[in-house]
Amino acid sequence: MADVAFHPRPRSRPARALGGARRALLRRRRPLAALLAAVAVAAGLAATRAEPPPAVTVTVAARDLPAGEVVHERDLTTVELPADAVPAGLAAAATGRVLAAPVSRGEPLTEVRLVGAGMTAGRPDLVAVPVRLPDAGAVALLRVGDVVDLVAADPQAGTASTVAPDATVLALPAADDVTGATGMPGRLVVVGVAASEVTDLADATARAMLTYAWAND
Repeated sequence: MADVAFHPRPRSRPARALGGARRALLRRRRPLAALLAAVAVAAGLAATRAEPPPAVTVTVAARDLPAGEVVHERDLTTVELPADAVPAGLAAAATGRVLAAPVSRGEPLTEVRLVGAGMTAGRPDLVAVPVRLPDAGAVALLRVGDVVDLVAADPQAGTASTVAPDATVLALPAADDVTGATGMPGRLVVVGVAASEVTDLADATARAMLTYAWAND
């Protein structure tokens, strides 16, 4: 039997084109990889050269400060903070003011931390009112944030009535800073009460003996 010669079937035009594209891609693989690596390095360098976010000079506590203390220049320092890290309500001037709440070292000085109208920020239902309680020992038991009923007692008439229920203790000024300056007995407390209660509270402070009872939850 005679041998039959085998002739390979010619490849189609699409197959030849695909094979050519593969060979071209393989030849250019190393240059393409080098190009991509160069692009990645350039992008990294551009990121490191990007301008840092703008910084803002902010006044902060130079040490831990307790509530009720008068802020002195030595208690403050300044730091640079990114603009998006600066809290709202920064105090324009804190020196000489009384702290309404403790402040940690490095904490920015805001109005809610200082005795004044800013203490009721976020509480439009309250106004800040300073009242003097005659029993300094009783005031020493209070803490900022306590909710109390302020009671006016008349020892001569033998009566007592609540003049400001659910008053929030906003600040406890230091005892020495108050009695030493005024010579009056007792101790000052700054409370947050409803605006409708301010008149009765002021009248009770002048006419009766003011005390408190912790409010029930």
